[in-house]
Amino acid sequence: MTELPPQLSNEMVRDEHEKLDPLGDAEECAVKNRAKVGSARPSSLLYTYGPGAIMDLPNFAIMPAGLDDWEMIWKRRDHVPSILEPRLLDVVRLHLGPQVDALRRFPWQPKRMGMSSEGSDLGIPGRVFPQWLRCTGCDYLGPLPRFQYTNTHPFRPDLAQFTHKNCPGRGGSSNKKSGNPAVPAQHLLTCTNGHLDEFPYSLWVHRGKNCPKAEFPDLKMRDANVGKSVGSTIACGSCGQTRGMAEAQGSVGRDKLPQKCRGRHPHLNAFDNGCDARPALIMMGASNLWFASTQSIIVMPRTDAEETEALADRLRAELGVEQVKQFGDQIDVIRALAGAKNIELDGLTDDDIAAAVADVLEPSDSEEVRQEKLAAWDPVDLLVPEWRYLQKPALFPQQQNSSGLMVTEMPRETNLDPKISRVVAVNKMKKVNAVLGFTRLDEMDRVNDLVNRLVKLTRNGKPTWVPATEDRGEGIFLQLDLETVATWEQSILATPLWEAHRAAHRRNFERRFSETAKNVDPDLRLPPPRYWLLHTLSHSLIREMAMSSGYGAASLTERIYGWTSTPQREAAAGLLICTTASDSEGTLGGLVALSEPAHLHRLVVAALRRASRCSSDPVCASRTPSDPEDFLHGAACHCCSFASETSCEKANRFLDRRFLVNLPTATGESVSGFFGSPDDL
Repeated sequence: MTELPPQLSNEMVRDEHEKLDPLGDAEECAVKNRAKVGSARPSSLLYTYGPGAIMDLPNFAIMPAGLDDWEMIWKRRDHVPSILEPRLLDVVRLHLGPQVDALRRFPWQPKRMGMSSEGSDLGIPGRVFPQWLRCTGCDYLGPLPRFQYTNTHPFRPDLAQFTHKNCPGRGGSSNKKSGNPAVPAQHLLTCTNGHLDEFPYSLWVHRGKNCPKAEFPDLKMRDANVGKSVGSTIACGSCGQTRGMAEAQGSVGRDKLPQKCRGRHPHLNAFDNGCDARPALIMMGASNLWFASTQSIIVMPRTDAEETEALADRLRAELGVEQVKQFGDQIDVIRALAGAKNIELDGLTDDDIAAAVADVLEPSDSEEVRQEKLAAWDPVDLLVPEWRYLQKPALFPQQQNSSGLMVTEMPRETNLDPKISRVVAVNKMKKVNAVLGFTRLDEMDRVNDLVNRLVKLTRNGKPTWVPATEDRGEGIFLQLDLETVATWEQSILATPLWEAHRAAHRRNFERRFSETAKNVDPDLRLPPPRYWLLHTLSHSLIREMAMSSGYGAASLTERIYGWTSTPQREAAAGLLICTTASDSEGTLGGLVALSEPAHLHRLVVAALRRASRCSSDPVCASRTPSDPEDFLHGAACHCCSFASETSCEKANRFLDRRFLVNLPTATGESVSGFFGSPDDL
């Protein structure tokens, strides 16, 4: 099957950009189309609807644009707010390059109060996508310019829609005056390199050829949910040919699609040259259309070196390397330039500023060195400083810092199981999340793909900043006795149950290996037994805490500190259950109140006893993967252990209640639960 001419799609995209971009720079566009078309929380823009994703609005769908288009939003402000967090920024630079100099907040638009227009020119720029629509009145299927856009009510963005003027209707139900609303055509093409394109409906219905009766034939998309036909049918109004979309599904249907990807990035309004991946059919609402690649940290009190690095990041972002280089030996000038950019330097000595200037001017690592560091990087590296800080309770009273972290060592209730060695109340915390990019079809962390598989956020692939959010909240940290965990872990490694989980993980890894992934040993990606233990305990506590904290279970999230010792880091066995919000000053204290000794003991006992029972037992309690099964959990299911996607950091993988408490199994294989028999609790 032949491809669509690139010129046609370029014209469509350009026409859409000029006429329909609500935040276009052209004055004639800005006057008519600056009204917003929807809203979203910062957390959803980070994890669900970021650049390159498709956001389904009430009447059409949009795609948040790439970072190049965000620049024209920020240029309307004299000062661009950023988040200063050197530890996270270093990780972003490691992945995307040394040119990244800032973590920027989303351009938030506050609610209008009275006659104020403050914030009316802010917001996330987006493009209409898919750009092929279907009329709900007559089933006409056509590109965006064939429909009319209306959004006349400034306070009702949900009324924005595309209509088919002069719609003839079907069966005499004509609505030529106002037209009938149009909805997005659901079918798209994508590839493992992250490109996304419209489905070539005209070439599809004509089986790769042009229509013999018209150069640009009118098409119709009819739903056929009765009889033997499944899904939609495309019909040509000029020559009468028809073809069902069901033919394009599956591996057989993929052979009937274009054999070469055009390399389109709708969020960038651009095409890549030389994509060698085969396109696949995907529906607009498919869950594998967009996978965010993010990194997050909990902000810790900074060392002197980190404070210097934070100031250097600010100078680099606000003044620019060239200006710092020009006036670097004139500290007074640097102070004046920084003051003009609202950079606070009061209390800093000339030596402090000179150290920050030297940090700005220090040459970056070569690309070869950066790639070597990236190959050796482990996401656990972000958790190590947090674990180490929580191991030093002597530092907790010294919390006169700007990190937003306030933690308190809590006394242990005498009856609390001694295997839980420490309890820390996280009264206040701040979590910073940054976007690195996204992937399509295959999630990044499941297959250990090459970093260059991340879809770029800018046209040149080298962003100078990335979007980030700053969440505030509270939590509870529990630490297990490290020696007891190590002894228990050694006993688990020799069991048939662990060998079954290990074999299932290998099968899962090999079957879901991405087309662009690099070869790695699957065993290196399998978390150790202590992680399974902590992860299962975390889910049990989340379910129990949701009943007492005042927060829903979906509002609670986990952060697992579970790894064995290596030459680079000491062993860890702890978990943090927290709740954070990105659009408020914090949370209400209902979660941290559960760290009180009496409350926590009751909660832990109730969680472990509840984990010993499941309405799906004995099936759940004895679930063990065997060839050819490849699921990544054991005695765990929706009835007893699974949590919502917003709560779990591993998508409900690596869970087994048998590691937590002793459970009877149908096969008679006994596994020693870390907390023993639930009757002894």
